[in-house]
Amino acid sequence: MSNSSVFTQIRKLVRPYLSTRHNDVHTTISTQFAYRLLSAEGGQESIVIPAILMHDVGWSKVPEGLQIKAFGPNATMPELTRRHESEGVKIAAEILDGLDYDSEQTAQILQIIGGHDTRKKAISLDDQIVKDADKLWRYSRRGLQIDVERFGESYEQGLNRLRKNWPGCFFTYTARKLAWQELQKREREAGNDSRLDHN
Repeated sequence: MSNSSVFTQIRKLVRPYLSTRHNDVHTTISTQFAYRLLSAEGGQESIVIPAILMHDVGWSKVPEGLQIKAFGPNATMPELTRRHESEGVKIAAEILDGLDYDSEQTAQILQIIGGHDTRKKAISLDDQIVKDADKLWRYSRRGLQIDVERFGESYEQGLNRLRKNWPGCFFTYTARKLAWQELQKREREAGNDSRLDHN
């Protein structure tokens, strides 16, 4: 079975777990960024794509009323971020087992999912790509719109948050470049002529 066929099956299987926290939109956009990073940086598609498709399935096990307390500029319950990782590993393991996915690759995918937010250092290039694709979503048009709304920010405050986080939150050169390009687009859309110091 080809990678694309397996990835299509994974997309179908994860859909019920992505109906909270805008994770359906988030996963789609992050997956698009993951393919761009794979093309430029290398990495293993058979590890990165399943990991990015399933990285946030664990949020389905965190009560919706508590989710916003786990992440973002006003987080008060960061331990819930760890919970979604551990729950995500369980769900992803079940999905991959059901697909008879390669056991060695499964172990790598689960390790990435198990620390994609809370582990500050990347354990591999594939982990770097997943972490970067996950964060690049924030710089997309839809990602910024969603975050501004759920964090109770003005658009300018959202832009300032992105400016502050760029480029230090990314591991790869390509992700830093893409984030910079996306940020410039968001600033143009806002009619904001301010620019980052790109040095």
